[in-house]
Amino acid sequence: MSGTFLYFAYGSNMFAHRLAARTPSAVRITTAFIDGRRLTFDKVSTDGSGKCDIEATGNSADRVYGVVFSIATVEERALDEAEGVGLGYRKDEIVLVTSKGTLAAMAYIATEKHPKRRPYDWYKAFVLQGAVENALPAAYIELIRAVPSQPDFNTSRRQKNEALLPGISQRAC
Repeated sequence: MSGTFLYFAYGSNMFAHRLAARTPSAVRITTAFIDGRRLTFDKVSTDGSGKCDIEATGNSADRVYGVVFSIATVEERALDEAEGVGLGYRKDEIVLVTSKGTLAAMAYIATEKHPKRRPYDWYKAFVLQGAVENALPAAYIELIRAVPSQPDFNTSRRQKNEALLPGISQRAC
């Protein structure tokens, strides 16, 4: 059975190179936002760091921007595994606002959070690169840039991930 689904990337998967490694069929559709949520980096990760979440606040002034991708349904399971569905994330359908109206897409929502978690420098750089390459609002990019991050002392993991970031310096973090 073939088909596609719409996916709202708001964290590291906004960075096209990262998402393409996980789901080669991913095609960027548009940028979008959701009100009443805020971007956090407090999802508990198995690597000891914090990953992104779109935390519900109920405050309509809070807004999270991201990118909508169309992905082949046959790759959905691989994305679920990479994201950790059932191990810190769940999948929800959310309604997004685009320049052409609203649309529904699937997003991963954190189920395990800790407010003191911080992202690794390379992970934050993925999120920042995705925001920049998709021309999200400058003020939003600055909010991401201001998020405190931490070094990843696992040299192999750090080097593997930093290799995906051509032209990006850790000073950008």
